[in-house]
Amino acid sequence: MANYFSIILTFITVISGLFWLYDARVLKPKRKAVIAEVENKTTSALTDEQRESLAPQPKLMELSESIFPVIALVLVVRTVLYEPFQIPSGSMMPTLLKGDFILVEKFSYGIKDPVFQETLVETNQPERGDIAVFKYPENPNIDYIKRIVGLPGDRIIYRNKTLYIQPACAEGQRDCEEMKVVKSSLKEDGTYFSGSSPLRTYSEDLGNVTHDILVDPRVASRMAMYFNQPGTQRDEWVVPEGQYFAMGDNRDNSRDSRYWGFVDEELLVGRAVFIWMSFEMDRSRDSWLPSWVPTGVRFERLGSIE
Repeated sequence: MANYFSIILTFITVISGLFWLYDARVLKPKRKAVIAEVENKTTSALTDEQRESLAPQPKLMELSESIFPVIALVLVVRTVLYEPFQIPSGSMMPTLLKGDFILVEKFSYGIKDPVFQETLVETNQPERGDIAVFKYPENPNIDYIKRIVGLPGDRIIYRNKTLYIQPACAEGQRDCEEMKVVKSSLKEDGTYFSGSSPLRTYSEDLGNVTHDILVDPRVASRMAMYFNQPGTQRDEWVVPEGQYFAMGDNRDNSRDSRYWGFVDEELLVGRAVFIWMSFEMDRSRDSWLPSWVPTGVRFERLGSIE
């Protein structure tokens, strides 16, 4: 369902545009001719009301003329510039929380057509540390949001809850970088929970981005469930060309590239850049309110996404 709205919006834009064009090029000149003929036979000019009564614009054409500029602008903004998304889970905690509403910069990774999602104009490639929205590789009708950890050609290891990266060696380069641990430092315990289990917050340096991650000390690494790339160990991956390795910031509560593999560049939607609204959704179990009703607004979370 991720692309259905774009398809419907494109369809309405095209149909209303065709009606508007037909009215402007065919029907409107005929209406003007009728009015001009009557005015030539009278000694005084007709009022606007009389012109409208004499040659009325069809209601369908009037509606198309009204809505076409608006929905065409919405389509352009949503396809080329920014698209709103809602965070549905806690896999990107503490950076993004369930109930956050974000803007995704669509032109960050190329400009695509709204129907077939084919790249029309190439712009930039994802950088390490970007928070990217993409089509879920196992079901492209679903949108996923994770942080880009591995770039094409990188060697990634996630072992004992520690992330190691060996950046891709540039073609023709002899002195390639060695495998290095991604630096992280413990900040605090107990601010975030998974059920009743307190999570540890670490500050992590990933590329040029410093951000927070969560680790559940009570949960063992689920290596048996990891995506097994032929020719590598269970907790090791080499990112193919044209693909990316993505992980959630909530490391023990995120189903990501460790489990289902790589993100093809054709599946990229855009880069998350701004939180424009954040609703508090927590409530007691005996609350009579439906689960989708917010319990408050987190104004302190509004702003740019790191």
